[in-house]
Amino acid sequence: MYKKYGKRSLDFILSLCGIIVLSPILIVLAVLVRVKLGSPILFRQERPGKDEKIFTLCKFRTMTDKRDAEGNLLPDAERLTKFGKFLRATSLDELPELFNIVKGDMSIIGPRPLLVSYLPYYTERERLRHSVRPGLTGLAQVSGRNFLDWDRRFQKDVEYVEHLTFGMDLKVLWMTVQTVLGHTDEVAEDTNAAEGNFAEIRKKQLEAREKSL
Repeated sequence: MYKKYGKRSLDFILSLCGIIVLSPILIVLAVLVRVKLGSPILFRQERPGKDEKIFTLCKFRTMTDKRDAEGNLLPDAERLTKFGKFLRATSLDELPELFNIVKGDMSIIGPRPLLVSYLPYYTERERLRHSVRPGLTGLAQVSGRNFLDWDRRFQKDVEYVEHLTFGMDLKVLWMTVQTVLGHTDEVAEDTNAAEGNFAEIRKKQLEAREKSL
């Protein structure tokens, strides 16, 4: 019952309340992002949601649009400012995702939505992560995400899906609060993980297997 009905109801109520309560902070952050990082204020990117349906994820931008003499964007590390690092470290850049939750694209708790380009490279078991709505935070994120390789990260996502209960969501939520208050790197953005781009890694693995056959 919780997985089918209660979870979505709680997501809608809590995220809507969150938007109302945090509206002053959202407005202040929007102004600061515009002044310090430029326009547009929001970073938008297509991500796969439940049943791999594509939606547009919204976050506060954390990088500038600085370019080289030829007009090419500089590397991410050079465009990420101190303010941008602060937004990521505190997860404040994720707050606009509350609107994604209200719309029904996301859940408060669930596997993080990754890049669309990763879709062809999941195993059948890993695809179970898309049988529920992606989350603002998830079991993999509070289990040392930046210290887990992709395989173990997806194992955590599948573990969450297979054991999805109200108790599990409370556990992940509490662990998220502890993680954010502890200012650890476990809540940084998945797509910039240290182990590299998942699609490229899995692609090379598949090519290596084909050559060995």
